[in-house]
Amino acid sequence: MSEASTAVISPTSSRVVTETVNGSHKFVIQGYSLAKGMGVGKHIASDNFSVGGYQWAIYFYPDGKNPEDNSAYVSVFIALASEGTDVRALFELTLVDQGDQPKHKVHSHFDRSLESGPYTLKYRGSMWGYKRFFKRSVLETSTYLKDDCLKINCTVGVVVSSVECPRLHPIRVPESDMGMHFGMLLENIEGSDIVFDVAGEKFHAHKLVLAARSPVFRSEFLDKLEEGKEEITVTDVEPKVFKAMLHFIYRDALVEEADLASLSSSCESHIADLLIGKLLAAADKYGLGRLRQLCESSLCKGISVNTVGEILALADCHNATELKAVCLRFAAENLAAVMRSDGFEYLKEHCPSLQSELLKTVAGCDDDCSSAGGKSRSVWAQLSDGGDTNDRRVRPRT
Repeated sequence: MSEASTAVISPTSSRVVTETVNGSHKFVIQGYSLAKGMGVGKHIASDNFSVGGYQWAIYFYPDGKNPEDNSAYVSVFIALASEGTDVRALFELTLVDQGDQPKHKVHSHFDRSLESGPYTLKYRGSMWGYKRFFKRSVLETSTYLKDDCLKINCTVGVVVSSVECPRLHPIRVPESDMGMHFGMLLENIEGSDIVFDVAGEKFHAHKLVLAARSPVFRSEFLDKLEEGKEEITVTDVEPKVFKAMLHFIYRDALVEEADLASLSSSCESHIADLLIGKLLAAADKYGLGRLRQLCESSLCKGISVNTVGEILALADCHNATELKAVCLRFAAENLAAVMRSDGFEYLKEHCPSLQSELLKTVAGCDDDCSSAGGKSRSVWAQLSDGGDTNDRRVRPRT
């Protein structure tokens, strides 16, 4: 009697995990008294916000949603604002008490048992909420309403399910070492076919590498890739700046001394004279967009009341749009202090046209934060009228 061979099949397993993807949104209703009287069933909507791959919005009905209540209650609902079918979710609505001893009014699905499970929204426009969220007569005499302002916090938890399978042991992939290899190519000058003479200092490089990284070099070299070395004299870039630029071209990184977390050393020299400032100018000249962004990021870390004027002028001169926008916003939000700084005098002397852009940014900041309007508008008027914070007249440049 022979033994029958039996194939052994290893057991498999999987697990379904159901959980919620949570997200929150703060909805501020400024001018509550002006919203009253818009009519029963008419609402004010928040901006759309995203949770769990769907768009949501908060609807506030100042005269109530239900005609039968005769405007005795305010209504609040959360609406599905994007396409979706049978979206299951948990919700929480909180009316924020703005008094000294707050007792927020909270309606929540979270942290309690649900007899029928999460709420299901069938289609776009489906809503969950309360027609009788709060009695108007009580609301209008409470600390929930302060300075004619209501604040509502909303949390949405979208129910999602996923299947978890056993994972294989991962294979670790090391960080890219391409920059190291290209850097070695630069250091060893192996195969170099061009030499740059920068103030008597020679830099060997490779036309194809330069052409691949810089549109300026590409237009200059692609039609001249003949054999034999070519030497080019560079007169408008310092050797240390050109060396730092080549370091980026080959290694895709800033040299360590140019990656400045602080510009404290700039107190004795202009920022445009520092390596990071000159490297920003070189990046703009040679069309090195990523290098320019690295310089912008490094300079952004050093923005202060004393440095913002010079950094703004530098950013404007070298097409550093993101850095310029950050500087304008910072200067507008700290205008009184900035106007008393030496950096502002530098800005007025070297880039007087930027003052009009600063005025526009100040106006935008005033619109965003009306509570600080009196003080900022006063300084705004001084700047637009050509004066300074000490009431001295500044002669317009001609």
